[in-house]
Amino acid sequence: MSLERVGLERVGLDRVGLDRVGLWLNGGRGSVATTAITGLLALRAGLASPTGCVSELLDAPLPPWGAFTVGGHDITATPLVKRAESLTRDGVLPPDLVATLSDDLAAVDAEILPGYQPGDFSGSQAEAAARLAADIAAFRARHELARVVVVNVASTEPLASVSQGSLEELEEALRVPGQVVLPPSSLVAYAAFQAGCAFVDFTPSTGVALPALDELALGKGLPYAGRDGKTGETLLRAALAPMFTSRALRVLSWAGTNLLGGGDGSTLADPEHAKSKSVSKARGLAALLGEDVSAPLHIDYVPDLGERKTAWDHVSFEGFLGARMSLQLTWSGLDSSLAAPLVLDLARLLAAAHSAGRVGVQAELGFFFKDPLGSDEHRLAEQAQALREWARSLR
Repeated sequence: MSLERVGLERVGLDRVGLDRVGLWLNGGRGSVATTAITGLLALRAGLASPTGCVSELLDAPLPPWGAFTVGGHDITATPLVKRAESLTRDGVLPPDLVATLSDDLAAVDAEILPGYQPGDFSGSQAEAAARLAADIAAFRARHELARVVVVNVASTEPLASVSQGSLEELEEALRVPGQVVLPPSSLVAYAAFQAGCAFVDFTPSTGVALPALDELALGKGLPYAGRDGKTGETLLRAALAPMFTSRALRVLSWAGTNLLGGGDGSTLADPEHAKSKSVSKARGLAALLGEDVSAPLHIDYVPDLGERKTAWDHVSFEGFLGARMSLQLTWSGLDSSLAAPLVLDLARLLAAAHSAGRVGVQAELGFFFKDPLGSDEHRLAEQAQALREWARSLR
């Protein structure tokens, strides 16, 4: 008996199509996606506990782990098993887990189809989006799924200048052959909505953050959330910055240095790609402190770190009678291990929101993001409270 069937029977889903949900990962062979897929397979087979999964703490009618079937798009062809073996060597995945789940990883890998790259496609972007949407729709039909949640976990893109026009204007432009109107992340969001799917933007790329795409989501009756998963340094800032403001201490500067290995570090070694991440981080800090603060940020690629990420922050602040003080902190972690459970949480939450008839941006899910769409709230405690209330409201 396959681990998938064991997982389904464990949660009582022993009839195909009963409350089944699809998780479609754009960037499905990347580090975060591979960790999320392996973790999901382990959870539904009873081989792991849901440590780090916030959804386990919420009072909400969420689909169980065994309800999910996984597919995706990716522009690379490295098999999931090989990617998972690499993550095991880097300490992200437990030894022996990949061997135990190899058949199930191979089954998921067969559901990951070629993604979209502008340079490799000669038609119009409307045609490219139609192909992406058709892949998702076929996946949903083939597995008799009630709904599918699309999550963008692809590599960070450079900052893009995109027209802020209406949906009608966007779709007219998309039909022009050879014209690149949308960056890949936004085309993925467009295709997801066209396929009738809820959408999560886990990256700082342009993605779903366009008025025309909000118009499309509203017209299709679909929920979405984003953007840029909050996993490490920004998580600390969201918890610590309110400490200064609540004690009436004046922050003078908040400098940060990030040392990254792995694919994320390699991507962000390009200044144009790193700019997207830096802008996302800076917006949150300014909102948290309520004033413009000097906040230089350096992102450096250190290949030998592998999947590990180290962030160092230096906070200079002023106290009573102008006394100068400082706080220094270091965060060292495995970014994929921190991000993967949030991806699974968001898949559960957006599936439940879709089922409950929620439409448009779900601002209360800002707890999960550095640059939350639909909300200016960045304080972690307040975000957590809003998330709990939103989850209860799904009942």
